[in-house]
Amino acid sequence: MLKSENQDAGRRKQSAGSKAAAPGGARWWCLLLSASCLLLTGACRRDMQDQPKMKPLRSSTFYKDGLSSRAPVEGTVPRGFLNADTEYFTGKKAGRTSTAATSGPQPGTTTATTTGAAAFPDDVEVFPLPVTEELVNRGKERYEIFCSACHGFTGKGDGMVVRRGFRRAASFHDERLRGAPVGHYFDAMTNGWGAMPSYAPQIPVKDRWAIVAYIRALQISQENQQGAAPASAASPSPHAEGSHQ
Repeated sequence: MLKSENQDAGRRKQSAGSKAAAPGGARWWCLLLSASCLLLTGACRRDMQDQPKMKPLRSSTFYKDGLSSRAPVEGTVPRGFLNADTEYFTGKKAGRTSTAATSGPQPGTTTATTTGAAAFPDDVEVFPLPVTEELVNRGKERYEIFCSACHGFTGKGDGMVVRRGFRRAASFHDERLRGAPVGHYFDAMTNGWGAMPSYAPQIPVKDRWAIVAYIRALQISQENQQGAAPASAASPSPHAEGSHQ
């Protein structure tokens, strides 16, 4: 009888000991799981930090030509670069996309019979986008950054670099350029003209049209001033009339 009671007491002690040890075991498993997660997270971070990738303009042994940058697939156009609107993206009339080197006379070759729009038959004469106050203001800002150094703030070709001895730039108020179509100015900025280099890499397409709009505003402002001067000179002042009498 005593032996049976001792065995029952021993079983109860073992059961109590296992129950007391259970919380410690659960904690151990939680620590093990946390450590595993930390190891996996660290591995992911390193993989994202040091990705196996090609950097532009670096050499590569993966391709036969040794270049990591790949050319676009022949016959394809990147999304957003279709440039289907010829007049907007070139300043040329549809179907006539010759560059500045072949369209119209070069600087110094214009004659009396080739002035105005007739001197630049390929260039568009109407803006291919709405001319708004916002566009003109944007053109003024871009003009003063990129154009005023040579052409001056009023477009007379007397910019700061010209005053320092550089070749004089063309004046937008000359008869030849006053009558030039808007596409000519866009073409000159896009492809260069005479000593002027191309500004296409520095000035986006819409900003080029904005500059053209501001050049037209400059021409109109100077034309109004020139028209007002003879009128004021023709009308005598009251003092002159009094003294004449």
